[in-house]
Amino acid sequence: MGANALWRLAERGVSVVGFEQFQVSHPLGSSHGVTRLFREACLEHPDLTPIAQLSKRLFRELEDLSGQELLRITGGVMLGAPDSDVIAGTRAAASVHGLQLEELDAAELATRFPLLAGLAPTDVAVLDPGAGVAFPEPTIRAAVERARALGATVLENTRVLAIEPGEDGVVIRTASGQWLADRVILAQGAWLAAELPWVSLQPIRTPMTWFEPAEPADAADFGLENLPVFVRQLSESEVLWGHGSVGAAAGPEKGALLKAGIGDIWQERVRIDPDELDRGVKPADWRQVSELLGRAVPGIEPLPARVDPCMVTISPDDQFVVGPSPRHPRVIVGGGDSGHAFKHGPALGEILARFALDEPQLVDTAFIDPARFA
Repeated sequence: MGANALWRLAERGVSVVGFEQFQVSHPLGSSHGVTRLFREACLEHPDLTPIAQLSKRLFRELEDLSGQELLRITGGVMLGAPDSDVIAGTRAAASVHGLQLEELDAAELATRFPLLAGLAPTDVAVLDPGAGVAFPEPTIRAAVERARALGATVLENTRVLAIEPGEDGVVIRTASGQWLADRVILAQGAWLAAELPWVSLQPIRTPMTWFEPAEPADAADFGLENLPVFVRQLSESEVLWGHGSVGAAAGPEKGALLKAGIGDIWQERVRIDPDELDRGVKPADWRQVSELLGRAVPGIEPLPARVDPCMVTISPDDQFVVGPSPRHPRVIVGGGDSGHAFKHGPALGEILARFALDEPQLVDTAFIDPARFA
């Protein structure tokens, strides 16, 4: 959210400074890991769909500016019981915003996507043609590089120690000095929880896992063309998501691997301190996803090829916390990713920029307003 807000403010010619406590596009927060799912029919809330559509337009704009692939639309398959959260939420978003979903029965699913197996007789599948994968690291770098080219200042390895809003501006204190700004946008990922104790944001540790086919000769069959983005609800509390290998765009290390994970908002997780995140890995990090993947996508090696720790910050209602702070009009907040924010990153950056400049919004933001928790 911060990188994209920096870009969108710089595009307007605003004098803007970005503070990054690590380096741009680092693996220590919530926006790394080669890919993130992109969905247009957003099952988490119908009003996310216009934000996803705005995000898609801005992804394409940033691709044109950077000359890089940042978003690949493949279509996505949502699977589960007709009344499951995944199916009902996807259909609700499509219905409200006039999106065309394709209904697939078991026979059609087996013909078109034979790798997605093990459906119960009562399960259904819907195809969201607007789904795909976004590439987080190059997106963040492209947004920051564009902002720098337009005159933005970016201070890396600079942790903000305090912000002090007042009538004349906001003082931003770092170890190397202080700055005075008219407005400040707080987009600190898991670290935002400490700044907003009245919201009860919950940072959690969430491992990212990649897998290989059990038979190396089958690797070519597990690409995105045969195994597109999928979100599958196997029970009331078990949601599996993933996609096939993305090839060269992900680099040689992970490009040939299938990525899969567990839906965080349906899981009970322990609150963590982002400064004390356990970055080691253990069998508990992949046991559940390996078992579910074996049921949903047979032919996968159960032991993951790679596991990377990540963080997700859950809000009390699983929706973002984006907008002016009710505690001070000069402070704009952007967080509460709840495990599904990166697809909306460019649009959330635009939304944050508009709030900072008191511009009218292009989409409805009432449901992500921080004031709902005030």
